Amino acid sequence: MISGARPGDGGTFAARRSLPIGKRFQGLVVGPGFYAGNDAVNISNGLDVADDSKATDVGARYAQALFDLAVDSQALEAIEADLAALKALMVESRDLRTLLASPRFSSEDKAKGLEAIARRAHMHATTIKFLGLLAQNRRTGALGAILAAFDALAAAHRGFVAAEVVTAVPLTPAQSRGLTAALRQALGQDPQISARVDPAILGGLRVKVGSRLYDASLKSKLDSLKFALKRA
Repeated sequence: MISGARPGDGGTFAARRSLPIGKRFQGLVVGPGFYAGNDAVNISNGLDVADDSKATDVGARYAQALFDLAVDSQALEAIEADLAALKALMVESRDLRTLLASPRFSSEDKAKGLEAIARRAHMHATTIKFLGLLAQNRRTGALGAILAAFDALAAAHRGFVAAEVVTAVPLTPAQSRGLTAALRQALGQDPQISARVDPAILGGLRVKVGSRLYDASLKSKLDSLKFALKRA
């Protein structure tokens, strides 16, 4: 299975249909399903997830909390679609990347910006509240790690293994089939591939599976060559 986003794809959100709204939460601004106390995520099923300073760990913990809630509320497909749209927009929009990462914007500004994007895309109520929680906890910079971790959890839930593939140009159908077959053989499981295009790698590809990164990009090879020449 391969899904992907290309830079410049227009109408990522405009073309989205309204998503089915499942179990809603009532009460607090970010809802009783999530609340921010001492920078923690508390889920109504009893899971309590505390943050730490590492972005990947933060991403894994928040993703696990959101995934558990998505499954419990039978909203996994809707929330997964929301996060895929967010991932595509992060690739396309420098403004969004700046909003998420820059300390110049307050938590309130980030919350308002993310809520506007989510509501314009008709995202699930749980997704909207989760984004509000990230802004309130000053964890918007970890959104990329959260999206990757959520992809891995959703893939495993379906019996797949998540693989993120970056190429300099879009893969042809034949290349996609070949890559899927190669990953299936290497991993011993069917891969769920999230593909994106990044011209900056110049050529080749990068494949990330969990914490493992296989870098066969031309940029990486050129960087290695430059390093070797400097040492010579």
